[in-house]
Amino acid sequence: MNISTRDLQAFLALAEEKHFTRAAARCCLSQSAFSARIGAIEQALGARLFDRTTRSVELTAEGALFMESARRLHSEFSEVVENFRDHAARRKGRVALAALPSLVAAWLPAVMAGYRQAHPGIELSLTDTMSEECLALLRAGQVDLAIAAGVSAAEDLESQMLCADPFFLVCREDHPLAACAQPSGADVAAHPMVHIARRSSVRNYLDLALHPASIHATFEVQHLASVASLVEAGLGVTVVPGLTLFHFHRPGLVVRPMNVPGLVRRIYLVRRRGRSLSPAARAMYEHILAARAVLENLSAGYGVGSGARSGRSPQSVAAVAGARR
Repeated sequence: MNISTRDLQAFLALAEEKHFTRAAARCCLSQSAFSARIGAIEQALGARLFDRTTRSVELTAEGALFMESARRLHSEFSEVVENFRDHAARRKGRVALAALPSLVAAWLPAVMAGYRQAHPGIELSLTDTMSEECLALLRAGQVDLAIAAGVSAAEDLESQMLCADPFFLVCREDHPLAACAQPSGADVAAHPMVHIARRSSVRNYLDLALHPASIHATFEVQHLASVASLVEAGLGVTVVPGLTLFHFHRPGLVVRPMNVPGLVRRIYLVRRRGRSLSPAARAMYEHILAARAVLENLSAGYGVGSGARSGRSPQSVAAVAGARR
């Protein structure tokens, strides 16, 4: 016979109650069934664990020795079960995310705050990086979910589109293109341009959509804040997605929607195909999907108005997301 957790519970109940009737009741067993269980435990161990008299039940020396191990084993198993239940009930756990910097700077923090409010015991971690790195972290199992752009079909990944992010021209209000309601690729190609780094999803979309137009890039930089400063200084124009326009909320800059077919950046929520999510990660997955309408509204709303300064600020982005949770 193998000693089970119920056997340990029965043994501990009798050792603590020192009374068969009370211990049996505590284990929800009849006295005869309880006595038979104690006898079976003793037989399995090959030792007498209790001295029984008509008035008392006391541990034997062997019983006292077994008591130390029984308490430890029962406590450890109970902790394992309780910890598992907490994870299953989304009271404990850990969720790791990788996401595009433009989403981390605006929409995602409010989403994560809402998740933490609903699941305060779950630890969250976040990596903000380019799309390729987001997917690499996901494939390596270092994050549970990735929010990336331009996700191509892959056997190992499963994606849900969160929003289509249209592109906008940003230039100074005294620039000739400021008078153009919807500039084309040819319009933009006629002027010096400030480009974001080639490895970014923004640049990839832009290069594909504007091809074969020849773009004269005066500068190529890593960060959108740098792009904004260069455009503000009159060193060129730029074309960026709506969700990045908060970088360009500066006096003297204007935003115009682009008239280029197919120039839309699609944002996806990605997980590994065929891999089960933990309860905590599943809850985050569902929470992000529930917030995608806010993301769509932000992407469209950033470009509304006559100038970059008329768009929403990062602070109001959080307020909008929070109001819609």
